[in-house]
Amino acid sequence: MQFIWDNIGLVVAACLSGVMLLWPLFGNRLRGVKEAGIAEALQLINHKNAFVLDVREENEFNTGHILNSRLIPLGKLRERTGELERYREQPIVVVCRSGQRSTAACVLLGKQGFSLVYNLAGGIQAWQKVNLPLEK
Repeated sequence: MQFIWDNIGLVVAACLSGVMLLWPLFGNRLRGVKEAGIAEALQLINHKNAFVLDVREENEFNTGHILNSRLIPLGKLRERTGELERYREQPIVVVCRSGQRSTAACVLLGKQGFSLVYNLAGGIQAWQKVNLPLEK
């Protein structure tokens, strides 16, 4: 016990780094964000008629996006949520470059009452990694 008190700064740093390492694994679940891997996203899109929402910026979207996806940049999502009202009862797959912005979008949509929202794990980068097509 004396060792811990003598090295409290190191102990705290070690604990914080452990939490930071585990946050990506459990943080989204704690915030109510459902992750969808590529296979699950394809199932939602092809068999459950999921709407694909791209929250990247317009220049990123124009370089390539998932077929039939709709662009609403994350910075404008709060004011444009009404445009998604018709998709409230169907799955929505939210996409960005890597999965970070889309996580924030999922949290925002969840607070607005959208319950079937899924974050595409790894974003467009993961989509491209398995050679799935993009539309330009």
